[in-house]
Amino acid sequence: MEKRTDGFLINKNENDKDFIFGTRAVMEAIHAEREIDKILVDKDLNNDLIKELLALAKEARIVVVRVPDAKLNRITRKNHQGVVAHMSAIQYASLDNVIEECFSKGIAPMILVLDRITDVRNFGAIARTADCAGVHAIVIPEKGAAQINSDAVKTSAGALNHLPVCRVKNLYYTVKDLKKMGLAVVSVTEKTERVMYEADLTIPIALILGSEEDGISPELMGLSDEFVKIPLAGRIESLNVSVAAGVLVYEALRQRRQ
Repeated sequence: MEKRTDGFLINKNENDKDFIFGTRAVMEAIHAEREIDKILVDKDLNNDLIKELLALAKEARIVVVRVPDAKLNRITRKNHQGVVAHMSAIQYASLDNVIEECFSKGIAPMILVLDRITDVRNFGAIARTADCAGVHAIVIPEKGAAQINSDAVKTSAGALNHLPVCRVKNLYYTVKDLKKMGLAVVSVTEKTERVMYEADLTIPIALILGSEEDGISPELMGLSDEFVKIPLAGRIESLNVSVAAGVLVYEALRQRRQ
């Protein structure tokens, strides 16, 4: 257990995930506007204090997941009172500010949208490559995304301390907003004949990558202006998503430097 200078107790389990526990401690963290990834609450608790916590979390747009008490006990053996909050290791950025800054500098934004990518190490590796290739921001949803903890920062080799990460409530509406801002939406999928070399990646773009298991959700596919694939010459039919992201953004960087 570590004590921060702001008085909060931060705990680390064997997976090096940062969290705080206890109903009032988590409520104080919300009041202090600490970056919280999600709050786990015992599914059987419904007292007045829990109701107050849930109201605070809703107002602060923090994801709350109701879970069995046994899951909380696996996170910590301390008296958690049925509440554990996973803390983010970074400060989230405003997507509007990122886009506005790019356009004000005469730069074509390159935004990476990650749909249903939940593996922490894959996310960290994507962030590392994205920062090296000049991606302007990564966009993730509030729900169904990898937790950005110290393990993710470590895997990113510190890139997450520099690369803007924008966490949004709904990817569908965010992608619609990006289109209104003038960005072309490009989905990376094997379900197309057009290879990435044939696409113009020098224009303002939002590149969408989906999980290896589920791919890109149909809703986001429906918003796409273009579909591209990474050509494969071997017997394996797909790349690891972090490798795919690296191949894609470096093709964009190559085009932008010509």
